[in-house]
Amino acid sequence: MTSMKLWIGNIAPGTSDDEIRAFVKKYVPDGECVSIERVDGDGSRPGAMVEYAGSVDAAVKRLHGMYWKERKLIVQARNR
Repeated sequence: MTSMKLWIGNIAPGTSDDEIRAFVKKYVPDGECVSIERVDGDGSRPGAMVEYAGSVDAAVKRLHGMYWKERKLIVQARNR
């Protein structure tokens, strides 16, 4: 299975990589987070670039716009 990048933005500050992995696995169980690179920006809307092994399109459809930890997530496929 090839991996692609998945941008997850507006993550709650203090969210751990393990929490991100568990969240993605819960809602898109057919894939896996291979690695996570944090992008904190100014700290108000942190994000993560996730190397994702699975259907990136399915992950985007499922996760984009979801509320997690009282924040609406922005999820996009990257590096196509």
